[in-house]
Amino acid sequence: MNKVKQEYSNHRQLVPSYHFLTGAAAITLLSGSVFYLLKQENSYLPSVLIILMVFTLISVALHSRSFAIKFQDRAIRAEENLRYFILTGKRLNQDLSIPQIVALRFASDEEFVSLAAQAFEKNLKPNEIKKLIKNWRPDNHRA
Repeated sequence: MNKVKQEYSNHRQLVPSYHFLTGAAAITLLSGSVFYLLKQENSYLPSVLIILMVFTLISVALHSRSFAIKFQDRAIRAEENLRYFILTGKRLNQDLSIPQIVALRFASDEEFVSLAAQAFEKNLKPNEIKKLIKNWRPDNHRA
């Protein structure tokens, strides 16, 4: 498989069928059912049920995504804690936030320890951490 080298400029991943198709379908269903509801003169039940279904689908899509990301964040925290321990013999600073640790995962072993210290001392935001990385370590398994 011929993969493009991952770096700051191209590390975000969009899945068109999820990010665009699902959103467009939900918006179309919702607007169509609201239009039908406003034009309906007899029974509002079909429109109300479709609107309820759309909100349910949106909720399921958003929650399933957030649950997966939370699980991945916990796994990344454990992995980066282990990597830091292997490199230094100490635990990773527990005051680093999850978003900071998630950003640090892209740092090579050579920069990881110093970037972790810098992230804590200067309270760097995740994007700031990623921009400081010189030797990018790709994460091709993040969903």
